[in-house]
Amino acid sequence: MPTSIDLDQAIGFSIPSRHVRGRLVRLGPVLDEVLAAHAYPPPIERLLAQALVIAALLGSTLKHVDGQLTLQAQTEAGVVSLLVADYQAGAVRGYVQFDADRLAELGTDPTLFGLFGKGYLAITFDQAAPAENGGASRYQGIVPLEGESLGKAAEHYFSQSEQIPSFVQIGTRHDANGKCLAAGVLLQHMPEGEVGRERLHVRHNHPEWEHVQALAETLKDEELTDDSLPLSDIVWRLFHEEEEVRVTDPAKIAKGCRCNFEHIRDVISRFPASERADMADEEGQINVDCAFCSRIFPIALVSFAN
Repeated sequence: MPTSIDLDQAIGFSIPSRHVRGRLVRLGPVLDEVLAAHAYPPPIERLLAQALVIAALLGSTLKHVDGQLTLQAQTEAGVVSLLVADYQAGAVRGYVQFDADRLAELGTDPTLFGLFGKGYLAITFDQAAPAENGGASRYQGIVPLEGESLGKAAEHYFSQSEQIPSFVQIGTRHDANGKCLAAGVLLQHMPEGEVGRERLHVRHNHPEWEHVQALAETLKDEELTDDSLPLSDIVWRLFHEEEEVRVTDPAKIAKGCRCNFEHIRDVISRFPASERADMADEEGQINVDCAFCSRIFPIALVSFAN
């Protein structure tokens, strides 16, 4: 039987002659860990799986180990009111808030517009270190949530917010044991030469980018999510005719929720005693619910007495 490889990993690659950089991510056990905490219905599982892949694709490009990438999709009147996924130090986490009754009315395969209606997509990059040349180390872009999928919405984000021609494709499936697999590819056409040269989007044609994008569009979801196919082989299949393709070593991805009792208690301790008393239940417990891991942290009100 085929052996599962390259699960919970990300690799980067570049094609210097085409001024293109890319990332590939495939999630398996990590994805199941995240989803197991929530028991979401299948359409919401797929949505969160796609978001986690995008977070890993973008987050794994951060230069500093403590940098954080946060993806947030939100609307006021949609079936899904909030979708959050983030990446930090090689770990992903996420959750979804949605109306279960309205979701059931949409069927088994709702569209992105059906889930959100008119929403927006926000992506925040926090480099966690002072940027070079006096630039900001944290920045956020917000665009309308548009496209037939979350991947296409991310493409729209880069086009509108950062003016970088991009290609994003996300695939999801369940294996024979019912475990969820998700994978994705990100390609971006970068400015040529040194910093300060014109961005490619201001030109009338991009033959280099059009060529690479056409190759990327031949990639099937079945290949992306084939856990017997190395991620580096996908790069080779797509771009083996290029003059040079540079591939980075794989980076592991884990499931990570940064909540813990000590941190939560420290945060609660900063509130005035009267406000802590309002937070407590009849038994004198302050119950803090972590949306990311669906855990409740009970903190006794009397523990703040001193």
